[in-house]
Order: sequence, then structure tokens, then C-alpha cells
Amino acid sequence: MVKTRIGNKNDIGGVLSLQDKYLYSKLNEAERKEGFVTTPFTVNQIEEIITQNGLIVAENEENIIVAYAFAGSWKYFEQWEIFNFMVSRFPKLSFQGNRITTENSFQYGPVCIDKKYRGNGVLNLIFEEMRMEFLKRYPISVTFINKVNAISTKAHTKKLDWEIIDEFQFNGNTYIGLGFDMKKSVLK
Repeated sequence: MVKTRIGNKNDIGGVLSLQDKYLYSKLNEAERKEGFVTTPFTVNQIEEIITQNGLIVAENEENIIVAYAFAGSWKYFEQWEIFNFMVSRFPKLSFQGNRITTENSFQYGPVCIDKKYRGNGVLNLIFEEMRMEFLKRYPISVTFINKVNAISTKAHTKKLDWEIIDEFQFNGNTYIGLGFDMKKSVLK
């Protein structure tokens, strides 16, 4: 049985361990086809996102972190250039008829789920935990997925019902931009 909750400082070691296991730069081509994360977070960056209640974790019966998701303000994510590039595209984008701004939206992701726990509803559980927290502040969530990460695109568009709103190039990669209506529960 997996349980989800807002993360705290005691979870940092488990998050770093899971991140290390699925970091793109440490995987071979076959492993990458099963999903990966590209952003290596430091302890300080994790501590900072915890102050926004932006670390969501799932743990198993042994209290081992088996999944995590990050979510936070654009101010937090501006430390990575790709997010500044995304924000620069906002004037051209809309989601369900609404302009996307840094005030009415936030960045969701990355999300990482241990391979043993994929396909069992953990994504929906961890996302719902995050949604309930961030719905208090934002009506729209925005994220991006590297186009080569087809498993993540499928999981987010099919299981969570994210809508593709953009496609862009950054540092030689193609990314898909997605939007989500935070009023919509993902638990069936």
C-alpha cells in the first residue's frame, strides 16, 4: 500500500536516491525508453521547494520513498533557463480560453516513480495530493515533457488528462508544453 503526502526535510535522502536511479544522464538508451528525469535537484533546491509545500512524496509500507513530484512558483523555477524560456512563451499561449500568466499558473514536475510502482495508480495519487495543495493558489498548472519521453507524455495525457498547448525547441531538444485545469480531480 502506497501513501502520499506533502514532503518534508526527512524525505530529502529518499528523493535524492530515487532521482539518482532515474536521472537521464545515468541511464542507457533502453532504460530511457521506460521514463526518466532530467533535472538533478540539490539538497538546497529541495529544501527551498519544501517551503512552498511543493514536494509531494509517495512511500511504501517500509516508509521508503517510491515516487515524488515537484510543484512550485515560476519564481522558484527561474533558476533553470528552460523555465524562463517557457514563461517567455506565455503571451502566445492560452489554456481553455484563459491567458496563461505567472500569477494564475505554476510549474508541475518533474515527477519520478520507481519502476516497480508504475502502472498501479501512483501517478494519480501523487498528482491528486499535489492538486489539492496547489488548487488553493492557482487555477492552472503548466509543465513540459521532452518529446522523446513518450511514456511520460502518454501517462500525463491519458491518465491525468493534461492538454497539449505548446511545442518548442530548447537546447537542441523538442518539448511538449501541457496545461491542466486544477479544479479537475484525477481520481476516478
